[in-house]
Amino acid sequence: MTTRRDIVVHAGPDVAAAAAAARLVTRLVDVQAAGRVPRLVLTGGGIGIAVLEQLRSGPAHDAVDWTHVDFYWGDERFLAPGDPERNETQAREALLDHLPVDPARVHPMGADTGTGPSGAEAAAEAYAELLAAQARPEDHGPVPVFDVTLLGMGPEGHTASVFPHSPAVYETERTVVAVHGCPKPPPTRVSLTLPAIRRSVEVWILATGESKAAAVAMALGGAGEVAIPVAGATGTHRTLWLLDRAAAAKLPRDLTPPIA
Repeated sequence: MTTRRDIVVHAGPDVAAAAAAARLVTRLVDVQAAGRVPRLVLTGGGIGIAVLEQLRSGPAHDAVDWTHVDFYWGDERFLAPGDPERNETQAREALLDHLPVDPARVHPMGADTGTGPSGAEAAAEAYAELLAAQARPEDHGPVPVFDVTLLGMGPEGHTASVFPHSPAVYETERTVVAVHGCPKPPPTRVSLTLPAIRRSVEVWILATGESKAAAVAMALGGAGEVAIPVAGATGTHRTLWLLDRAAAAKLPRDLTPPIA
């Protein structure tokens, strides 16, 4: 099945975050209405956390039964538990601590409990084992089929913590890897791989700001995932690019939709 690709452009980052939050509520409600527990993969970064803050403040979030949502992470900074730079910490402060979530359904990636960078390998293995245990027979794979995977991207095209020309971008078998020597701090991370991300029904790529414009244009213009990893982040049914005007500035006219 060929994934459907949609591009939505908003006037600015605040509007993009609010619109993404509204879309997410609708998607979660639809999955629950179908009698399933949604599986949601969270992301960090400015726009990713802004979406969670919009979810928290928007009245529509009450439409979701938050006790029946499974939460995962696409990547994590391998820092001490509770470190303010961890995606988990930021997501809890922005959203999860304010909702009646089931703690057993919140699945953060491991933290550095004193091992230093070498501990990221064990954290990656542990998360891969957790995902395998969460997968149902009908998922037909080593990870759950995620309903929505939220992803940010970097100016050079990285997504999750899969960076251009890094060992992680070449990974074809493992679902979770430790990432060392990241070109932006902190240098040690844990990340889903592109094959694991591609187990998602829908992948939503959130990108705002002019610094992302060149990579957005390259990814949507057909660049390979080794050079622009976000180009390899696709859903089985849909890949949704949620951009603001600045991030979409270098798209060719035939790929640029009207401002939403």
